Amino acid sequence: MRAMRCTRCVGAWTGLLLLLTAAVLTCTPPSTSRPTPLGPAATDTSVPPLGRTWPVGDRPPVLRGWEPPATPYGRGHRGIDLGAAPGTPVRAVAAGRVSFAGRVAGKGVIAVELPGTGAPPLRTTYEPVRASVKKGDELAAGEPVGTVEPTGSHCTSTCLHWGLKRAGTYLNPLSLLPPWLLHRGPSRLLPVIGLPTPS
Repeated sequence: MRAMRCTRCVGAWTGLLLLLTAAVLTCTPPSTSRPTPLGPAATDTSVPPLGRTWPVGDRPPVLRGWEPPATPYGRGHRGIDLGAAPGTPVRAVAAGRVSFAGRVAGKGVIAVELPGTGAPPLRTTYEPVRASVKKGDELAAGEPVGTVEPTGSHCTSTCLHWGLKRAGTYLNPLSLLPPWLLHRGPSRLLPVIGLPTPS
Protein backbone atom coordinates (compact mmCIF):
# COMPACT_ATOMS: atom_id res chain seq x y z
CA MET A 1 0.00 0.00 0.00
CA ARG A 2 2.80 2.39 0.95
CA ALA A 3 4.67 1.47 -2.28
CA MET A 4 1.56 2.34 -4.32
CA ARG A 5 1.24 5.74 -2.64
CA CYS A 6 4.95 6.37 -3.27
CA THR A 7 4.58 5.43 -6.97
CA ARG A 8 1.60 7.81 -7.31
CA CYS A 9 3.61 10.56 -5.60
CA VAL A 10 6.57 10.11 -7.96
CA GLY A 11 4.17 10.04 -10.94
CA ALA A 12 2.54 13.29 -9.81
CA TRP A 13 5.93 14.95 -9.30
CA THR A 14 7.10 13.77 -12.72
CA GLY A 15 3.98 15.25 -14.34
CA LEU A 16 4.53 18.53 -12.50
CA LEU A 17 8.18 18.57 -13.59
CA LEU A 18 7.15 18.12 -17.25
CA LEU A 19 4.61 20.95 -17.00
CA LEU A 20 7.17 23.27 -15.38
CA THR A 21 9.76 22.39 -18.02
CA ALA A 22 7.31 23.17 -20.84
CA ALA A 23 6.36 26.48 -19.20
CA VAL A 24 9.99 27.50 -18.72
CA LEU A 25 10.98 26.58 -22.29
CA THR A 26 8.10 28.57 -23.80
CA CYS A 27 8.45 31.59 -21.51
CA THR A 28 12.22 31.97 -21.47
CA PRO A 29 13.15 35.41 -22.82
CA PRO A 30 15.85 35.75 -25.47
CA SER A 31 19.45 35.69 -24.35
CA THR A 32 20.71 39.12 -23.29
CA SER A 33 24.30 38.26 -24.16
CA ARG A 34 23.67 39.44 -27.74
CA PRO A 35 21.58 42.29 -29.10
CA THR A 36 17.97 41.42 -29.76
CA PRO A 37 17.45 41.84 -33.50
CA LEU A 38 14.05 43.48 -33.22
CA GLY A 39 13.18 47.14 -33.40
CA PRO A 40 10.74 49.49 -35.09
CA ALA A 41 9.02 47.87 -38.08
CA ALA A 42 10.78 44.62 -37.22
CA THR A 43 8.80 42.43 -39.57
CA ASP A 44 6.66 42.88 -42.67
CA THR A 45 3.48 40.83 -42.93
CA SER A 46 3.69 40.85 -46.75
CA VAL A 47 6.87 38.75 -46.49
CA PRO A 48 6.33 35.02 -45.81
CA PRO A 49 8.54 33.70 -42.97
CA LEU A 50 10.16 31.03 -45.12
CA GLY A 51 13.71 31.43 -43.82
CA ARG A 52 15.19 28.35 -42.19
CA THR A 53 18.51 29.70 -40.90
CA TRP A 54 20.44 32.89 -40.22
CA PRO A 55 22.84 33.72 -43.08
CA VAL A 56 25.81 33.55 -40.68
CA GLY A 57 26.25 31.84 -37.32
CA ASP A 58 23.49 30.60 -35.03
CA ARG A 59 22.10 33.91 -33.78
CA PRO A 60 24.62 36.56 -34.84
CA PRO A 61 24.83 39.99 -33.23
CA VAL A 62 22.89 42.64 -35.15
CA LEU A 63 25.31 45.56 -35.48
CA ARG A 64 22.83 47.79 -37.26
CA GLY A 65 19.14 47.23 -37.91
CA TRP A 66 16.87 48.03 -40.82
CA GLU A 67 16.04 51.73 -41.21
CA PRO A 68 13.79 52.20 -44.24
CA PRO A 69 14.40 55.49 -46.08
CA ALA A 70 11.54 58.01 -46.21
CA THR A 71 12.12 58.50 -49.95
CA PRO A 72 13.69 56.25 -52.62
CA TYR A 73 17.01 58.12 -52.43
CA GLY A 74 16.74 59.20 -48.80
CA ARG A 75 18.99 58.31 -45.89
CA GLY A 76 18.49 55.00 -44.14
CA HIS A 77 19.82 51.48 -43.89
CA ARG A 78 18.41 49.17 -46.54
CA GLY A 79 19.15 45.90 -44.77
CA ILE A 80 20.76 44.68 -41.56
CA ASP A 81 24.40 44.21 -40.58
CA LEU A 82 25.34 40.97 -38.84
CA GLY A 83 28.64 40.60 -37.01
CA ALA A 84 30.79 37.99 -38.75
CA ALA A 85 34.53 37.40 -38.96
CA PRO A 86 36.29 37.25 -42.34
CA GLY A 87 35.98 33.76 -43.81
CA THR A 88 32.71 32.99 -42.00
CA PRO A 89 30.51 30.74 -44.17
CA VAL A 90 27.45 32.51 -45.58
CA ARG A 91 24.29 30.42 -46.11
CA ALA A 92 21.14 30.87 -48.16
CA VAL A 93 18.42 31.82 -45.69
CA ALA A 94 15.73 30.19 -47.83
CA ALA A 95 15.55 28.04 -50.94
CA GLY A 96 15.95 29.95 -54.20
CA ARG A 97 17.88 30.56 -57.39
CA VAL A 98 21.04 32.68 -57.67
CA SER A 99 20.13 35.71 -59.81
CA PHE A 100 23.50 37.45 -59.39
CA ALA A 101 26.96 36.50 -58.14
CA GLY A 102 29.68 39.01 -58.88
CA ARG A 103 31.34 42.26 -57.89
CA VAL A 104 29.66 45.61 -57.43
CA ALA A 105 31.79 48.65 -56.58
CA GLY A 106 34.68 46.35 -55.67
CA LYS A 107 32.80 44.06 -53.29
CA GLY A 108 31.32 40.59 -53.74
CA VAL A 109 27.52 40.51 -53.91
CA ILE A 110 25.15 37.55 -54.14
CA ALA A 111 21.43 37.88 -54.89
CA VAL A 112 19.03 34.96 -54.50
CA GLU A 113 15.52 35.04 -55.97
CA LEU A 114 12.91 33.31 -53.78
CA PRO A 115 10.31 31.41 -55.84
CA GLY A 116 6.65 31.39 -54.85
CA THR A 117 6.86 34.80 -53.16
CA GLY A 118 4.71 36.78 -55.59
CA ALA A 119 5.31 38.82 -58.72
CA PRO A 120 7.86 40.18 -58.83
CA PRO A 121 9.48 37.67 -56.45
CA LEU A 122 11.42 38.57 -53.34
CA ARG A 123 15.19 38.76 -53.69
CA THR A 124 17.62 38.51 -50.80
CA THR A 125 21.19 39.84 -51.01
CA TYR A 126 24.43 39.18 -49.16
CA GLU A 127 27.60 41.34 -49.20
CA PRO A 128 30.62 41.45 -49.05
CA VAL A 129 30.86 37.76 -49.94
CA ARG A 130 33.40 35.71 -51.87
CA ALA A 131 30.96 33.61 -53.89
CA SER A 132 31.08 29.83 -54.17
CA VAL A 133 27.95 29.83 -56.38
CA LYS A 134 27.15 31.21 -59.83
CA LYS A 135 24.12 32.74 -61.53
CA GLY A 136 21.42 30.14 -62.15
CA ASP A 137 22.40 27.80 -59.30
CA GLU A 138 19.44 26.36 -57.39
CA LEU A 139 19.91 26.50 -53.62
CA ALA A 140 18.34 24.74 -50.67
CA ALA A 141 17.80 26.64 -47.41
CA GLY A 142 21.03 26.58 -45.41
CA GLU A 143 23.23 25.80 -48.42
CA PRO A 144 26.58 27.69 -48.45
CA VAL A 145 26.86 30.52 -50.98
CA GLY A 146 30.33 31.79 -50.07
CA THR A 147 32.35 33.35 -47.25
CA VAL A 148 32.50 36.83 -45.70
CA GLU A 149 35.23 38.90 -47.37
CA PRO A 150 37.75 40.71 -45.17
CA THR A 151 37.22 44.02 -47.01
CA GLY A 152 34.30 45.87 -48.58
CA SER A 153 32.19 46.09 -45.45
CA HIS A 154 30.69 49.43 -44.40
CA CYS A 155 30.75 48.38 -40.72
CA THR A 156 33.42 49.46 -38.25
CA SER A 157 34.23 45.75 -37.81
CA THR A 158 33.75 42.98 -40.37
CA CYS A 159 30.10 42.23 -40.99
CA LEU A 160 27.66 40.73 -43.46
CA HIS A 161 25.10 43.12 -44.92
CA TRP A 162 21.87 41.17 -45.54
CA GLY A 163 19.16 42.77 -47.64
CA LEU A 164 15.70 41.98 -48.98
CA LYS A 165 13.93 43.57 -51.96
CA ARG A 166 10.79 43.24 -54.03
CA ALA A 167 11.45 45.07 -57.31
CA GLY A 168 12.62 48.53 -56.19
CA THR A 169 11.21 48.32 -52.65
CA TYR A 170 13.54 47.48 -49.77
CA LEU A 171 12.06 45.30 -47.02
CA ASN A 172 13.25 44.11 -43.64
CA PRO A 173 15.14 40.81 -44.13
CA LEU A 174 14.27 39.74 -40.57
CA SER A 175 10.71 39.30 -41.85
CA LEU A 176 11.92 36.14 -43.60
CA LEU A 177 12.76 34.48 -40.28
CA PRO A 178 10.00 32.71 -38.30
CA PRO A 179 9.53 33.79 -34.65
CA TRP A 180 11.13 30.61 -33.24
CA LEU A 181 14.36 31.46 -35.07
CA LEU A 182 14.32 35.15 -34.12
CA HIS A 183 13.65 34.63 -30.42
CA ARG A 184 15.53 31.45 -29.73
CA GLY A 185 17.41 31.62 -26.44
CA PRO A 186 19.04 29.09 -24.16
CA SER A 187 16.82 26.52 -22.43
CA ARG A 188 16.59 26.90 -18.68
CA LEU A 189 15.25 24.34 -16.20
CA LEU A 190 14.07 25.26 -12.72
CA PRO A 191 15.07 23.09 -9.78
CA VAL A 192 12.31 20.88 -8.38
CA ILE A 193 12.44 20.44 -4.63
CA GLY A 194 11.42 17.18 -3.01
CA LEU A 195 12.01 14.72 -5.83
CA PRO A 196 14.24 11.75 -5.03
CA THR A 197 17.67 11.83 -6.70
CA PRO A 198 17.81 9.41 -9.66
CA SER A 199 20.01 6.41 -8.96
